[in-house]
Amino acid sequence: MTQPTTPEAGAAVMDLNADLGEGFGRWQLTDDEALLSVVTSANVACGFHAGDPSTMRRVCERAALHGVRIGAQVSYRDLAGFGRRAMEVPPDELADEIAYQIGALRVFAQAAGTDVAYVKPHGALYNRAVTDTEQAAAVVAGVLRAGGALPVLGLPGSRLHEAAEEAGLPVVREAFADRAYTAAGTLVPRGRPDAVVLDPDTVVARSVRMARHAAVTALTGEDIAVGARSLCVHGDTPGAARLARRVREALEAAGVRVQAFA
Repeated sequence: MTQPTTPEAGAAVMDLNADLGEGFGRWQLTDDEALLSVVTSANVACGFHAGDPSTMRRVCERAALHGVRIGAQVSYRDLAGFGRRAMEVPPDELADEIAYQIGALRVFAQAAGTDVAYVKPHGALYNRAVTDTEQAAAVVAGVLRAGGALPVLGLPGSRLHEAAEEAGLPVVREAFADRAYTAAGTLVPRGRPDAVVLDPDTVVARSVRMARHAAVTALTGEDIAVGARSLCVHGDTPGAARLARRVREALEAAGVRVQAFA
């Protein structure tokens, strides 16, 4: 994976995103209402790794009321594994499934008086599309099939962003407040016990550094560039809403304007 060539060092504006609607039926994982009072962009589960029609509708309605932008968080078809298991899906089939998920969420977003504003892969698909050219191209093909030039939110330097740019889609560089990084600028695999940064103070300090200086320390000690316009706080992290609020307050105190990307 290549590193971003134009990191946004000293960026004064940062989008704050979180994964929402990650429940199914009576099972609810994310504190959607609390997170929607903090974030500027909501990555809404579209039914393949989590989310059901009623949950999608409720999140879209609440996001519209809070003025939060709605993104389709598309995934492999993996409810049992929460979209975090490696899967082999033929590219054309995957493109159809991406378009299907975007279309499903768009119905509820439009019913709430807004629309799907961007697309972000989830879990195993997100990580696969960082280095897998074929799967990245399939995600982009699915976005195109769904209609509209939707921005693609993803890791800087990823194959996903390369494919999106080749197709003429806008890309938005993303950094992670609560995920550990490798020296190559990729995320440490979820299967490792040190993949998630659990200490709230560390998460807050990393967030400010990424926003102001476009840098983060890898798990192995190297400083790496992470020029980004959007910062993710995972909605399924324990205490996610409180953590997201702390991150937002720290960013604003550091002179960073928290605002959705254009």
